[in-house]
Amino acid sequence: MFERLTDRFKNAFRSLVGRGRLTETNISDAMNEIRRALLEADVNYHVAKDFISEVRLACMGEAVMKSITPGQQAVKIVHDHLVQLLGESTAPLDLGGKPAVIMLCGLHGSGKTTTSAKLALLLRDKAGRKPLLAACDLQRPAAIDQLEILGRELGVPVYTDRQAKDVAQVAVDARKRAVELGCDVLLLDTAGRLEIDAELIQELVEVKRRAQPQEILLVADAALGQEAVSVARHFDEALGISGIVLTKLDGDARGGAALSMRKVTGKPIKFVGVGERTQDLEPFYPDRMAGRILGMGDVVSLVEKAAEQYEATEAAELQEKLRGATFNFEDFIGQLGKIRKMGGVMSLMKMLPGASGLADGMDVDEAEFGRIEGIINSMTRQERRQPEILGTNRRLRIARGSGVTVVEVNQLIKQFTMMRTVMAKLGRGGAAGMLGGLGGLMGGGGLGGMTGGVPGMGAAMAAAGGARSAGPSATKAKKGPRKKRISPAAMRRKRGR
Repeated sequence: MFERLTDRFKNAFRSLVGRGRLTETNISDAMNEIRRALLEADVNYHVAKDFISEVRLACMGEAVMKSITPGQQAVKIVHDHLVQLLGESTAPLDLGGKPAVIMLCGLHGSGKTTTSAKLALLLRDKAGRKPLLAACDLQRPAAIDQLEILGRELGVPVYTDRQAKDVAQVAVDARKRAVELGCDVLLLDTAGRLEIDAELIQELVEVKRRAQPQEILLVADAALGQEAVSVARHFDEALGISGIVLTKLDGDARGGAALSMRKVTGKPIKFVGVGERTQDLEPFYPDRMAGRILGMGDVVSLVEKAAEQYEATEAAELQEKLRGATFNFEDFIGQLGKIRKMGGVMSLMKMLPGASGLADGMDVDEAEFGRIEGIINSMTRQERRQPEILGTNRRLRIARGSGVTVVEVNQLIKQFTMMRTVMAKLGRGGAAGMLGGLGGLMGGGGLGGMTGGVPGMGAAMAAAGGARSAGPSATKAKKGPRKKRISPAAMRRKRGR
């Protein structure tokens, strides 16, 4: 989502970093570039203006101008002010009520119903809470059905009253039901409109008065752009929102809403939706988001994602297999599944410091992993565990079973064997070194040891590159040394001897 903004920031910093001395001219040029970047990203004009003024003033300070590394100091100033703009620190939910009532509001299509379910899942699995979802959207015909379906999928109870006409009464009854079921969190999914109107606001004000929520979260589409400021201000003035949930952060929106709403309302962004799956809701960390926007990566989030997928003993066993070159296709396909759950190779790459630009330049087709899985799943269990037994006949059978050519099977096995050998050699350098350099096998030679934080990531990238590059020329048999031709006359002379 922030790719375009990141690129423009990089262009601005290019004129500052590496200079022995900063001048008013090159600082002004960089600030003008950053201003254009913010405005193109749909950041509110007044927010962008104030941000540039504060950063310019700080960059012109004596401490920066006389610093040994003035360019780096200027980048740090931009980063720090960006963190301030986004909220400085993460804001936890107030879950002090019995039950704690969380009311979600927003415009139609912002993703309130889905976000309600995502938040219920997060509170249950990460905070150990027992949530109850309440269908308080009586305007949209399918809203109740949608919430019931999501509740069944997640195993979260849902309170509904299809005959009700009074939304506030539904919220009150849902609270009573939560107490009966022993639920300690009640999530109210309210109705939205295509635009803010008096009827919507009055309905929500009445729900707030009677349900007494501890949290009122504005669910806002990250693609709102300049309209985001107006929407946030109206909801805040009417309801006194306690926080914001930004949805669809995985889309191609320009990201201005994230930089504007916090500044205008003074209310923190508490969560961000980063995908369509029910587990794709994350707490918002301003410092991490600032790092991503400036292309500095987000190693902490990367490690957290990896920690969710890998137990300590499992990671140790995997490292031992990599060191001993006993890593097999069964292990490999398991790593593919874990990487997919973490968002995919390219998503993880963009969290690595300095690798976001490299990721954009790499041609990694995530769909190739499906084809790799097809080839591996066509092997027997013994073949997956002992790749060295894969002879010609077995490869022919695997190719027929997976619907690919023998050339592609050969290339995958060759790439896998090469990858395993390299990792065994690099294993002496520890976990980071073990997976380092594997990006070179698929054209990402600048990765170094950065993929070491995610076991198996380098392996997946290497194999994907191998499968993609497979073709007749990739595995064409090498011809032996060309035999010297002898003329007939020379042959006769030879016989005569």
